[in-house]
Amino acid sequence: MSKGVSVVIPSYNEQDNVAKCLTHVYEVVKKLKLDAEIILVDDGSKDRTGAIAKSFLSKIPILKIVTNRPNRGYGGSLKAGFAAATKEFIVMTHADNQLDFSEVDKFLDLQRQTGADIISGVRAGGGDAYYRTFLRWGWNTLVRALFGYLASDIDCGFKLFRRQILNRVSLPSDGAMIDTQLLAGSRARNLKIVEVPIRHYPRTAGVATGENPRVI
Repeated sequence: MSKGVSVVIPSYNEQDNVAKCLTHVYEVVKKLKLDAEIILVDDGSKDRTGAIAKSFLSKIPILKIVTNRPNRGYGGSLKAGFAAATKEFIVMTHADNQLDFSEVDKFLDLQRQTGADIISGVRAGGGDAYYRTFLRWGWNTLVRALFGYLASDIDCGFKLFRRQILNRVSLPSDGAMIDTQLLAGSRARNLKIVEVPIRHYPRTAGVATGENPRVI
């Protein structure tokens, strides 16, 4: 039995990745026969990300494009996608093709087995350079010291959660803190969070912004 899912894909300057991402996500949705919608958020991209995404509207009937002008940041991008979502569950993933969306079946199976409110991915496979792995470790350690244990990989961009959580958990951040807010708010309300290991691949196109000092 499949769940209704809204797939939210934040995207900023991903013109070299967005076509492959949308094609792959749609292929997985069809293969798994999901009741789904795909929501691509163009977060004020300065390249052709938005134009390329819009060219898929005629090819992917369940695709929605949300455009932020100006750029709202990672958290703002996700919230714009969440606001457009209509299905029972929201699945977050990235447009950079470092995550394999076909693993969404593991998330759905685990949710069905456990009844969890959130399924949170744990990245494995060495997809990031050493310094990014170090930054991730430092951030997870800091958040754990402030809020207690939330998840092994707080900022993993592959998560599945019940859309109704958004009515209970406040997400004021327009930046990367949004993942911490989602998990901390859910833990505080005794919602069930289950983790699952996922593959993580190196970025082969585009430029990551997570290590930008301004973002940090």
